[in-house]
Amino acid sequence: MYATLISAPQLHTLMASRQPLLVFDCSFELMQPTAGDAQYQSGHIPGALRADLDRHLSATGAPDAASGGRHPLPGREAFAAWLGHVGVRPDMQVVVYDRQGANYCGRLWWMLKWVGHEAVAVLDGGLQAWQAAGGETEAGTSPTLQAQNYPLALANAGLVDTKTVATNLAHANQTILDARGAARFRGEVEPLDPVAGHIPGALNRPFTDNFAANGCFKPAAQLRAEFEALLAGRDPASVVHHCGSGVSAVPNIIAMEVAGLGRTALYAGSWSDWCSDPNRPCAQG
Repeated sequence: MYATLISAPQLHTLMASRQPLLVFDCSFELMQPTAGDAQYQSGHIPGALRADLDRHLSATGAPDAASGGRHPLPGREAFAAWLGHVGVRPDMQVVVYDRQGANYCGRLWWMLKWVGHEAVAVLDGGLQAWQAAGGETEAGTSPTLQAQNYPLALANAGLVDTKTVATNLAHANQTILDARGAARFRGEVEPLDPVAGHIPGALNRPFTDNFAANGCFKPAAQLRAEFEALLAGRDPASVVHHCGSGVSAVPNIIAMEVAGLGRTALYAGSWSDWCSDPNRPCAQG
């Protein structure tokens, strides 16, 4: 079972083994929401299904949304219904990828953990690594699989809400880790949300810091050293990750797990939810 990362050669071997497997293309462009579909249509890993951030992995306006923010999480029941609709079974290995440095496929990785599906891995290096290793692609749309009833299991991922973050702001049992770029964290720029800055006391770890020059995650030992230096003695188990809308925070969650620091929690509402209430404190600098 692959539960964090899978390399392109490992995926090629897995596909040849004929074991139960589903691959999802999660490519997306935040400023061009339809671009991911076009990228998928132009070429994807053979048999890969489409998972779109807006249509499938968010629940904007849904009464049963599990979080706030710009990309609210669907409720667990609604997400499990979608998994069954596209043919996911609990016995399947799932592999997720994108073309954007694991920025978007991590969302599906985390959500599958959240409904109890442990056998899900991110393709290390994304579609670029697959192609560099000689992997083929196909254009168009993959065939529809037979719908299943996907049963919910106990969550294997921790979800934290805004109230909990606010309650524990000054407590040692919570360490907020912000995955946005340094300029956004400091409040120098804010291209998406109405308020610039960060949650008071948060530490900054831009999600892009987890990757080597080839687009793959850095080695586990290097990731561990970097996170331990950032945490400076804080308990890794106290970490709660966030970003702008709960999407690009997930590479930090994956990186900490790869580093052997455990599976840490996600504040899915993130900055877009936090700053939506002017009574909540915001910091800059």
